[in-house]
Amino acid sequence: MTRSGQEYLASLRDGREVWLDGERVKDVTRHAAFRNTAASVAHLYDLAHDSEHSPVLTSGGVHRAFAVPRSYEDLVARRHAYKVWTESSFGFLGRTPDYMAGGAAGFAALPQVFTTDSFDGADNALAYHRRLAEGDLYAAFTITNPQSGEGEDDLVVRVVAEKDDGIVVSGAKMIGTGAVFADEVLVGTIEPLAPEDVEHALCFSVPVGTPGLTLVSRTSYEAGARSVFDNPLSSRFDENDALLVCDEVFVPWERVLTYRNTEATAAMWWGTPAYLNFSHQAATRFWTKLEFLTGLAILLTRANNTSQLPAVTQSVGRLLGMVAQAKAFVLAAEAGHEPVGGGSGVMPGREISFAQRIMAGEIYPRAVQEIKLLAGGGIIQLPASGGDLLHPQLGPVVRKYLRVPGTPAEDRVKLLKLVWDALGSEFAGRHEQYERFYHGAPHVYLTMQTWAGGAESCEELAQACLGGYGLDEDQDPRTGR
Repeated sequence: MTRSGQEYLASLRDGREVWLDGERVKDVTRHAAFRNTAASVAHLYDLAHDSEHSPVLTSGGVHRAFAVPRSYEDLVARRHAYKVWTESSFGFLGRTPDYMAGGAAGFAALPQVFTTDSFDGADNALAYHRRLAEGDLYAAFTITNPQSGEGEDDLVVRVVAEKDDGIVVSGAKMIGTGAVFADEVLVGTIEPLAPEDVEHALCFSVPVGTPGLTLVSRTSYEAGARSVFDNPLSSRFDENDALLVCDEVFVPWERVLTYRNTEATAAMWWGTPAYLNFSHQAATRFWTKLEFLTGLAILLTRANNTSQLPAVTQSVGRLLGMVAQAKAFVLAAEAGHEPVGGGSGVMPGREISFAQRIMAGEIYPRAVQEIKLLAGGGIIQLPASGGDLLHPQLGPVVRKYLRVPGTPAEDRVKLLKLVWDALGSEFAGRHEQYERFYHGAPHVYLTMQTWAGGAESCEELAQACLGGYGLDEDQDPRTGR
């Protein structure tokens, strides 16, 4: 059964070692840097546990993201579940629990990928999926290696001891988006490894509260938020990113998925539906986020009384076109689904999924720029806080000079503060970078697009043209006839 929000919050009080600004955080559910976002995640659990959305979000007592899709209809049902959760945060919580749930379902769809000569992790992969689904657990991952120079391999997570009942690991991994709010963290690598680099070819999952595991948080935008009125997004939806450090962390064998095999360590992402399931959730979230940002643009133009200007209507039209484009990629990936495991399951279409990743990274900065132009200078000349509107002396002045015809000052300031939080704040800057890199650097997903297929048909069409004409004695060189 799915758990409630309160049950989720209770699970975070496990003694986990989280550091922020030189301070060890005793309880992320109560700390000013994390408590509101933790509450936002708890709300997602409540939506699935007992709400009008429960039938959409769950099936058979578990979240739909954990299900291994068997048909096109299953993919659509999963997308509907993704949409409910992402609309709750307007697309600004990217690594919600359904993200890695889809990844675990991808592992379970092809467990044989985890069977190698050096280690058989197939049963462990199935157990990982079952543990997450039955416990309704929130899993995060850290699958990027920190940059290191020659002779500095000790910076990267590696095995420092092997025991009868497990392994001991030390080193660091990046980037733990949402990890401070998770129950478990999966530690692996999505970057290509050299065939001989077996020392770093491993993947395992442990509880975030495991002794020796430390999360070093980046700056908290939630902590810097003055109020929900002044920072409506960053105060509630700062999912955080953390550096994971392991200091002789013990990992039981049953929690190890791959070990000393570079092919399996890569194939668990690229040879199963895991990455495509990630893309399905992320594409649905991206579509929702563009809907939200375009809605902001429309509200802005109405508040500024510019909505009927030709240049403004064209700008809004371009944004609506981006929304339609983002939606089309989601629907096309589902319609172009591919068989998995000899036809026992399905996954989103590979070509469209990789293409969506390219599109999203390119289109998001354009959408942000479009809305900034519509906003103009109003978003940088705002009262320091909503308290200015309530001040007995200052309030009347602010209300008089910040109103526009048809829009009271309080409503206008509230809207502009939301726009700034979404587009111009440090929180917003993080999101623009996130949309470019959350599925890896461009050289990773562009390469995967090349390998995904489609190149052959393009080449054939070009060759057909080249083969249709030539120079010989019987042809006119100008027409080829």
